[in-house]
Amino acid sequence: MDGVTSSPVRDLLALTRRSGVISFAGGLPAPELFDTDGLRAAFARALGDPDAPRTLQYSPTEGDPALRAIVSERLTGQGLPTSDEDLLITTGSQQGLSLIASALLDPGAVVLVEEPAYLSALQCFQLAQARVVPVPCDDEGLDPEALDRIAARETPALLYLVPTFSNPTGRTVGAERRDRIADVAARRNFWLVEDDPYRELRYSGRPLVPLSARVPERSIYLGSFSKLVAPGMRVGWLRAPAQLRQRLTVLKQAADLHTSTIDQAAAAEYLATTDLDARLRVLRETYRPRRDAMLDGLRTTAPPGSTWTEPEGGMFVWVRLPGDVDTGERLHDALRHDVAFVPGAAFQVGEPDRATMRLSFTTFEPATIAEGLRRLAKVLD
Repeated sequence: MDGVTSSPVRDLLALTRRSGVISFAGGLPAPELFDTDGLRAAFARALGDPDAPRTLQYSPTEGDPALRAIVSERLTGQGLPTSDEDLLITTGSQQGLSLIASALLDPGAVVLVEEPAYLSALQCFQLAQARVVPVPCDDEGLDPEALDRIAARETPALLYLVPTFSNPTGRTVGAERRDRIADVAARRNFWLVEDDPYRELRYSGRPLVPLSARVPERSIYLGSFSKLVAPGMRVGWLRAPAQLRQRLTVLKQAADLHTSTIDQAAAAEYLATTDLDARLRVLRETYRPRRDAMLDGLRTTAPPGSTWTEPEGGMFVWVRLPGDVDTGERLHDALRHDVAFVPGAAFQVGEPDRATMRLSFTTFEPATIAEGLRRLAKVLD
């Protein structure tokens, strides 16, 4: 456990649950959009006679066949050809990251990550005692030329990135850069780990084919229902080449035998009977004005000289304040004003830029977002 740090987002969740706090800290789906009636009916069908004995029993490690069939069909339709056998159902995509770290990383192995990076992935790599090396990014995401230089020097085991609506920045790597990143992975012979939980939360622009489709023999693709259905179900998946997937399956057997049988069965029932595209339209139509409210609010409340990303989708905006500011110190004042955010240093591997922070816009209606930004302005001005 030496060197494995606690997640400040998880720590902040406890601090921000008191009444009246407007928290931009957690990357949480809007709870009022959970389809509780549809999920309740799906669980009831999964537990109905004669299915109850099956859905309450141990099950294969690979996952529920009906659920794998639904996921493989959807991924294929998004441009990543996938068969049922290509998939391993995981307890959230976070477990997929943990399995990958166990399978591919010996102590001291090099992992390349975009800078800044998803902090719970950093925890997995720290736990594996890997050496995490950041790759510079710009407004278009990860820099392929920098990736090539660093990969030549470091001989990495893998590159981890969230190329679509990245956590924490909200940036998206465009099609041309995806081609170049895939080329580097193939030439330098490292694994490409694509974490893609936000891709269907797109509010503007055109959908992009998953990066993994460009180099499937060297790619591991992670997905989840947490952002689209409900995070409490903890149902995710990974797609990997056959030999590696077999190793990951053995590791999952050692970790938890299998993901919850009843949750998998209910997820399969729900997806088989729900128009997921219609549900996605509701999510997008709800989140789009919330994103716009945050961007509009930053234009009027952020200190002069501030900069921020303008994501086409996802859940996050990345803000940089002017001057020599430490957002970690400002967070204490923010909590006294009943508003919260995540300081940017938590997501950075190299020398942190402490004037940065991550704001999530999905949880609150536009008027509440505007009020939260007004409170934040009192702290940041």
